[in-house]
Amino acid sequence: MSGTILLIGGGLLFFILLGVGVAFVVGDRSVNVDQRLEQFGGAEWEPEFLDAEAEAESQKANELADRLDSAFEARGFGFFESIRTQIARGDLKLRVSEYLLLIVVMAILIGGLAWFFFGQSLLFGTIGLFLGALIPGFYTRYAAGRRIRAFNDQLSDTLNLWVNALRSGYSVLQSMEAIATEMPPPISNEFERVIQEVRLGIDTEVALDNILRRVPSEDFDLVVTAVKVQREVGGNLSEILDTISFTIRERVRIKGEIRTLTAQGRASGWIITFLPIALGLFLNFSNPEYIGELFVRDPDTMILDVLPCGWLMVGTALVMIVVGGVAIQRIVDIEV
Repeated sequence: MSGTILLIGGGLLFFILLGVGVAFVVGDRSVNVDQRLEQFGGAEWEPEFLDAEAEAESQKANELADRLDSAFEARGFGFFESIRTQIARGDLKLRVSEYLLLIVVMAILIGGLAWFFFGQSLLFGTIGLFLGALIPGFYTRYAAGRRIRAFNDQLSDTLNLWVNALRSGYSVLQSMEAIATEMPPPISNEFERVIQEVRLGIDTEVALDNILRRVPSEDFDLVVTAVKVQREVGGNLSEILDTISFTIRERVRIKGEIRTLTAQGRASGWIITFLPIALGLFLNFSNPEYIGELFVRDPDTMILDVLPCGWLMVGTALVMIVVGGVAIQRIVDIEV
């Protein structure tokens, strides 16, 4: 009876949090223009053309999320800035408060499913709770990595366009406008933000550094350094960018060859990591009595009369799986 009540209560709490999260995500995402300008340019600006009623509704729709974000930032929580950086790198349209709410919702969802499908076990529910809380972080890092790879793949063509624009007589800012217009995302979006920030009064060097904060690319770091040096001491920027473009093309070619040569090793690492887990779950569902022998509380198989020896075996296996997977990934991860 208590388990049923706990399940119903957990389900109600999940749907309440899910409703709040959906309201945050699909709600009106517009913010005050003066706040956005102050964020980019550091100067206050009073919009006279906004409809007062529409602005009030927008403030009311986002009031709770903005209040939570302001509370996190005002109290100086160290993880606030790091989470905001991760969200920016993954190009996710979420506030920090919405991201934290998503972590709570996923933890409750996965924990509740694990508790229900694994015989209402508190241990499996706790493991599911922990894994569910990690899912948003995994997805954010995956999205950031995919975006960085796409950015690096487009960088060589971008530099060629930049060089040609400079040789045609364009200024640095005009050539970046051409990149924002001609190139596909994500690199066009980043240079468009640079143009917007420069028009709001931010220095070009700072705007380019902001790209590096959102897209930590080693190749683009060379470009930013070249632009800074050229603006400080002068020189032919088109020739410098042309040389950097050749270097980046060679690095991309070498990285592609390395990924091809290490594809089998990376696939073996993923198979070795997830095959034992998948096999264990399959056996648990197909023959629970067989797996259940690991967790029988028999006095002859108890560790210190507290824990069945099966838990020690499962824990040791998981540790060895993680160590083996990390070792294989380190072996095939070759820096260029």
